[in-house]
Amino acid sequence: MDGTDIKEIVREKYGQAALRGKSGSCCGTADASGTSCDSITSNLYDATQMQQVPGEALQASLGCGNPTALAKLSPGEVVLDLGSGGGIDVLLSAKRVGPTGKAYGLDMTDEMLALANENKRKAGADNVEFLKGRSSIFRCLTTPSM
Repeated sequence: MDGTDIKEIVREKYGQAALRGKSGSCCGTADASGTSCDSITSNLYDATQMQQVPGEALQASLGCGNPTALAKLSPGEVVLDLGSGGGIDVLLSAKRVGPTGKAYGLDMTDEMLALANENKRKAGADNVEFLKGRSSIFRCLTTPSM
């Protein structure tokens, strides 16, 4: 299996997760009530955070951490989330950077981008933008030369 095959498999699986999130099935971090189907990724977000994002964003989450719990964000800052999925971390970050800041999400999956944009609309987030792309392009910018 080459890198192209792996990317296509990932794209397909994440696309399916986005569609499950839209249909309301529990497949990742939590359903709309905050109940997790996955004991490994449960409780990533507290009740206050879960109330700040649309339920579909929670339902489509395949995340393995909550970077917003550790990030020290200030009003006016710009945030970039690589592999943003349904947009949970982008939407939470957008609230913290406020109207003078900006939160970007980058994802390679059309279905996730559609879901993220729908979640952006439902959240009324004016300082959010979701972009299509692959985070692997950033690796070459940060990897030291040999």
